[in-house]
Amino acid sequence: MSNTIVLASNNTGKIQEFNEMLNELGLEIKPQGEFNVEEIEETGLTFIENAILKARNACAQTGLPAIADDSGIEVDFLDGAPGIYSARFSGKHGDFDAHNALILEKLDGVPVEKRTARFQCVLAYMRHENDPTPLVFQGTWEGSILTEIQGKHGFGYDPLFYVADRDCSAAMLTKEEKNSISHRSIALKQLLDAFRKLNIL
Repeated sequence: MSNTIVLASNNTGKIQEFNEMLNELGLEIKPQGEFNVEEIEETGLTFIENAILKARNACAQTGLPAIADDSGIEVDFLDGAPGIYSARFSGKHGDFDAHNALILEKLDGVPVEKRTARFQCVLAYMRHENDPTPLVFQGTWEGSILTEIQGKHGFGYDPLFYVADRDCSAAMLTKEEKNSISHRSIALKQLLDAFRKLNIL
């Protein structure tokens, strides 16, 4: 089997996190942009549906196995929004300054105990585009929404996400700290366990 796996994402933050967690295992994770993969529209209604859509698309256009990540933040006060629309919450795709500002606006005056939230990550691994049994893994990271931006590390909603057991925002954690406790790391550890059991590594 090829040790090259396509990551069905062009998000530089995600690509960096995946490589940091997987490169020690001899796997080469290459972003789909290196293969000029055309992005597919995320028409799924769940993280799982979107992850499989993206993985299948990357497999189809590269002929290589693919991992797709669909992730986002769920805010309880907003009935689980932004959820699968996290990357385009404010209407501007990928503009997390605008997304974070909108969450702060919607939660203005909401007390701490009602600001609970969580990051969700679903990973789908497909051997080829017609893989009838995609491997699917889910990681959840519980926290809450701060009342202001804090920290300069990480990406996305990290500056607003309060991690209680570290008493700081996700954007104040080191890469090593985040990679040991985040939603993505939880899902990736499940994926790696499955790879070992199936002798994919």
